[in-house]
Amino acid sequence: MLRNLKDLLGYTLHATDGTIGDLKDLYFDDQSWVVRYLIVDTGTWLSSRKVLVSPIAIAGSSATGKVFRSSLTREQVKNSPDIDTDTPVSRQHELRHLDYYGHPKYWEGVGLAGGIYPSWLTGLHNRGNAVEDPWSQPDRARRTDEANQDTNAHLHLRSCNAVLQYQVHASDGEIGHVEDMLVDEETWAVRYIVVNTSSWWFGHKVLIAPQWIQNVSWPDRTVTVDLVRQAVKLAPPYDSSVPLDPELELRIFEHYGRELVDAAAKV
Repeated sequence: MLRNLKDLLGYTLHATDGTIGDLKDLYFDDQSWVVRYLIVDTGTWLSSRKVLVSPIAIAGSSATGKVFRSSLTREQVKNSPDIDTDTPVSRQHELRHLDYYGHPKYWEGVGLAGGIYPSWLTGLHNRGNAVEDPWSQPDRARRTDEANQDTNAHLHLRSCNAVLQYQVHASDGEIGHVEDMLVDEETWAVRYIVVNTSSWWFGHKVLIAPQWIQNVSWPDRTVTVDLVRQAVKLAPPYDSSVPLDPELELRIFEHYGRELVDAAAKV
C-alpha cells in the first residue's frame, strides 16, 4: 500500500509490550530512495528522547487507527545506542545501531545503489532480546575500520521532512515544489514525490518517480528532474484523497514515455 508521508507522520509505534512513541520523520537513502529509519519521539516515558527504528522491525500497521506494530520491546528501545537525530547519522552510528538490534546491513545487498529493501531483511534479524553490543567484542577494530572507510556514507541519509517544500526544476525551468511523498509500506521505497505546480501556472499536483530525478541540491533546496515543463503541465493530475491505482500509474508512465517496471524487480 502506498501511503502519503504527511499521513504517516504522527503514527504511533507500538512495541510488543507497550507504546514506544510517535513517528516524527523518516530517513531515506537518496541513492536508492528507500526509507532506512523511522525517527520516533518516545514522549514522557523516555524524556522525549528521539530514537531510530529500522523498518526491518516493523511488523505491520493497524487496520484502524494510525498505529505501527514492531517486533521490539520497550526495554530494547530504552537501552538502544544514543543517536543525535538532529545531525547527520554516520555509518559508525548506523553499525552500532544495527548491530545492537541484530539487523543486517542494508548496504551489503545487491541491486539498486547496492542496497536492498527492508522487507527483504525482516526475517533475517534476531527478533528476541537485544543482542550484546558487538563493539565490546574482539572484532571492534574491524568494524571501526569498516565505518571509517565509508566516512561519507551518512551524506546519503536524508530527512523526508527536509525535502518538503524543495523547489522542483524541469530541464527548462521551475515547475513547482515538493509537497509530499508516497511511500510503499511493504518495501519502504519512496515511490513518488508529489509536486504542487500551483506556484508556476496555478495548476494541479503531479507525481514524479525518483528514477526521473537528475539531481537533488541539498544546499540550494532544489530537485531537478529529467522532464520538460510542458510534459509536467499536461501530466495526469494526482488527487491525494483518492488511492493511487495501477491504471493511473500506467497512464503517468505512458505520458512521460517511460516503462512501468515493478518496483521489487528493480532492486
